[in-house]
Amino acid sequence: MLLTKREFCKGVAAASALGAISGPLFAATSEKENPMTAATQKKESPMFTLPELPYAQNALEPYITSNTLSFHHGKHHKAYVDNLNKLVADTPLAGATLEEVIKESAKDTAKAGIFNNSAQVWNHTFYWHSMKPGGGGAPKGEIAKRIDKDLGGFDAFKEQFKQAATTQFGSGWAWLVLDGAKLKVIKTGNADLPMVHGQKALLTCDVWEHAYYLDYQNKRPDYVSTFLDKLVNWEFVEKNLG
Repeated sequence: MLLTKREFCKGVAAASALGAISGPLFAATSEKENPMTAATQKKESPMFTLPELPYAQNALEPYITSNTLSFHHGKHHKAYVDNLNKLVADTPLAGATLEEVIKESAKDTAKAGIFNNSAQVWNHTFYWHSMKPGGGGAPKGEIAKRIDKDLGGFDAFKEQFKQAATTQFGSGWAWLVLDGAKLKVIKTGNADLPMVHGQKALLTCDVWEHAYYLDYQNKRPDYVSTFLDKLVNWEFVEKNLG
């Protein structure tokens, strides 16, 4: 599940009205294919670049405003990209893919800065695609069947996801993951992410305060409920399920 630099640098195209991802980072030729491609080539350039949002900056309003996205994507996400480029410059990781950088730096506490910035580049890109205009509500298809089987139904999933997102102390992420053959809801702190724990990410909600404070102030539960009810891109989740 490695991302090439060419794929990352080109970013992603805007989502269609149905929410399908058409850009190379999450490219898929059919609804059932995993949009997180498994390319293994090395980067052709040592520089990472900020991927574009998969929708217009105001497309998620009124639930997430363009003001929030202008700071969250244009400032926070960009800062992680810029910091990562500085940290890997002139090192053996300069020619690696983003996921190679994450996995290699996760093994070495001396590379904590590289891990934090590379993981946050990946996490934010995944988060943007976890949402779409007109999203949210109960899923359909295979992901709905798997939620019923593994998590006790959609209502039970929502409660587990809300619990994970609202009880994550401080900064972090709530995730729906595939752990082996089973769906699970987990939470991670700061930049931590499922791939370094042998899990496959299917969906994430950013619960760092900068993700929601301009729109929801200290009401994290309201933000998480809105994410689930109005924003989740279930087509993206289905593609990640494979």
